[in-house]
Amino acid sequence: MVLRIFGRARANKQIVQRQYGVITATARQPCFYTGCNVPDTVMGRFEMLSVVMILFLQRTSNSSESGKQLAQEVIDAFFMDIDYSIRELGVGDNSVPKRMKKLAGMFYGRLERYVRCLQDRDLDQLAIALSHNIHDTEADHSQMAELSRWMLENADHLDRIDEIVVETGMVSFLVPESVETRRA
Repeated sequence: MVLRIFGRARANKQIVQRQYGVITATARQPCFYTGCNVPDTVMGRFEMLSVVMILFLQRTSNSSESGKQLAQEVIDAFFMDIDYSIRELGVGDNSVPKRMKKLAGMFYGRLERYVRCLQDRDLDQLAIALSHNIHDTEADHSQMAELSRWMLENADHLDRIDEIVVETGMVSFLVPESVETRRA
């Protein structure tokens, strides 16, 4: 019995690591920073990681219990990664909880707004939200049009993924080049 519990925990840890690795690799694609107007800064990378995490969480919100459990473990890995990154940037131990609370609030605010825009299929409002969060302006949201289209394409792509793919941590994302290839 005990061995089965530890075996399951180890397998689950591998699934979580694999899925979180895919999420971070997707968020680090150079095309977001060169072709989608996301600044290649610490906060720009946080924004892209948040975008990909939000797409993953939107998909898993309709998953089975094991898919939802995986999503919770992936979100825990996400926040552990952010905590580690803050510490690596030299933020003192006393300041980390305050910064984590602020970043968590930012993430969950984005989650609510982006998911609502995706569910409504409102690319204009999504581009405005992205522009506000990534560039701190809503004035010129046209620069986020490509990223908002990419998000909607991925939301549609993820909706078509079978549940077993989610439960095994094999969810993959489209990258902008593949979106452009399909449109051509």
